[in-house]
Amino acid sequence: MSDILWPDHYIPGFTDNFCSNEVIAAGLTSAEIWPLLARPHAWPGYYKNSSDVEIHGGGEELALGSRFFFRTFGFPVDAEVVEFRAPAPCQAARIAWHGWAGDGDDRLDVHHAWLIEDLSAGRVRILTQETQNGAPARALATARPNPMINGHQEWLDGLIEAARGGSV
Repeated sequence: MSDILWPDHYIPGFTDNFCSNEVIAAGLTSAEIWPLLARPHAWPGYYKNSSDVEIHGGGEELALGSRFFFRTFGFPVDAEVVEFRAPAPCQAARIAWHGWAGDGDDRLDVHHAWLIEDLSAGRVRILTQETQNGAPARALATARPNPMINGHQEWLDGLIEAARGGSV
C-alpha cells in the first residue's frame, strides 16, 4: 500500500505531535471520495470541527499551491496545498497542506496529508496523517483523550457517510 510523503521537519517521530487515522470502506471509490476533500467548502457539512472555510483567490476546489483558511480544533489555520494529485488508474490520490496558526511561542505548524487509494474487491483506503510542531502541538500530544485522533476519526467517518449520500 502507498504511504504519506513527508517533507523535512515534518517526519513522524521527529515532530512534537503526530496522529494517524485510516479507514477501508467497501462500495466506494477514490473518485467518490476525492471531491469531498478537494472542495473544502464541503468540509463543514460532514465534519463539525471545520468552519469558516475560505479559498484565497476564490474558487471551489483546491489545487497545488492554493492558499486557504479554515478553523479547526479552536485554531484559525492558514494553509497552502503542497501536494495535489487527483485519482487516476493504478495511482493513489494525494492531497497535503502545510498549515500554521499563531505567532512566536504560540505558533503551530502542521503538515496534514491524505492518501486515497482504490483496493481490490471494490474497496477504498483513506489514510490521513498529521504532524505538528510548536508549543500547542506539545500540549495536544499529552491531552487524553487524544483530540487529534478522535477529531480526525470523526472527519473520516463523516467523509465516508457523505460519500455514501449522507449530509453535505
